[in-house]
Amino acid sequence: MRMLKLRLPDTLEVNDFDISMMIASQLYKNCKLSLGEAAKMVGVSKETFMELLGHYGVSVFSTSVSDLREDIANA
Repeated sequence: MRMLKLRLPDTLEVNDFDISMMIASQLYKNCKLSLGEAAKMVGVSKETFMELLGHYGVSVFSTSVSDLREDIANA
């Protein structure tokens, strides 16, 4: 897994986990990561990631048919 270094303003009052979730949830929403990949990126289980998605304004239901098929196959 590659690492990314971000420069964030000191005034940003968001913890590291929330930033990771924001990025992972948007990558999932935009079909750049599967549910499992996004969960792994954040360091939580698929179930936990699914539960948290709503807090970040993302539906658990992907718009990608291939992601849906992959999720069903891995269920």
